[in-house]
Amino acid sequence: MKRVVLSGIKKFNVVNSPEPSLTNPDDVLLKINFVGVCGSDIHYYKDGKIGDQVIKFPFTIGHECSAIVVEVGKGVSKVKRGDMVAVEPAVSCHQCSQCLKGREHTCLNLKFLGCPGQIEGCLAEYLVLPEGNCFPIPGSLNAEQAALVEPLSIGCYAGNFIIGLNKISSIAILGAGPIGLSVMLTLLAKGFKNIFVTDKLDYRLTAAKNNGAIWTGNPVNENVLTKLQNNNPQLFDAVFECCGQQEALELAVDILKPGGRLLIVGIPETDRISFDINKLRRKEILIQNVRRQNKCIQPVIDLIASGKFSLEFMITHRFSFEQTKEAFELVSLYKDNVIKALIKF
Repeated sequence: MKRVVLSGIKKFNVVNSPEPSLTNPDDVLLKINFVGVCGSDIHYYKDGKIGDQVIKFPFTIGHECSAIVVEVGKGVSKVKRGDMVAVEPAVSCHQCSQCLKGREHTCLNLKFLGCPGQIEGCLAEYLVLPEGNCFPIPGSLNAEQAALVEPLSIGCYAGNFIIGLNKISSIAILGAGPIGLSVMLTLLAKGFKNIFVTDKLDYRLTAAKNNGAIWTGNPVNENVLTKLQNNNPQLFDAVFECCGQQEALELAVDILKPGGRLLIVGIPETDRISFDINKLRRKEILIQNVRRQNKCIQPVIDLIASGKFSLEFMITHRFSFEQTKEAFELVSLYKDNVIKALIKF
């Protein structure tokens, strides 16, 4: 089979590898359809690492994908040959203390697609995963939409931290890339309305405005702190930081009202971030880190199938697997108004 490997910093090669085979009763052999280029993949592409997760080259990255079931193990009952599925890229043990608490996403033995030292990624023609990682897609959804389920599930999971809280009347999202937009779309679908969005790229702000944000601002061109304070004098109940930037974290603290919640969804490019502890203490800000997603794949599939939001605007570019280098270069440099690039196998 064909597999695309990251062979060095900003270097890809297409190689031939043996097709994977089923080894466990719950295994599913998948033919990959579309792979989404994620911001975390870009970290590996540009830097060869995320924090202490360092790639030993060559390695196959990629974890957002849709696929067709080719073969199933004897113990598989949830999916069958020919089914289109969305993939949950985190393989949990379901036995450790975290899994038994319902926190499969922080499993102590977790293996993640395209993560160094764990599982080779999905930039390949075929992949084997446990049945529990394969979610059937209804006929109303297509393969491109299915490839967006995983990033949307992160937005859904992040939003769950404010579901059920009293008096959440104003929300800011800092960063309107695929994850920030996923947070926005799932919050809108769940009934939240007063959503303000910032980003350094005007075309992404246009996408946010056209799809539900009530206000957008660009910190490169304007004083967004002053404008956010003027447009929402009572300040914000919750801020989702989705760009991994130090200045966004500082802005979040400034625009949160006392007792507000800061949800850190973005992955910083640096290993350390900082806060003004006096502001945090005086405002009694609650900081919540968001680690991927947990139990949100199926709810997102149901949300998409319900027609509560459209995904088409997020998919801006499509590439063949032979063009993987071009896809990553485009996304890493924010070229050609890219939001989400998909790679077809």
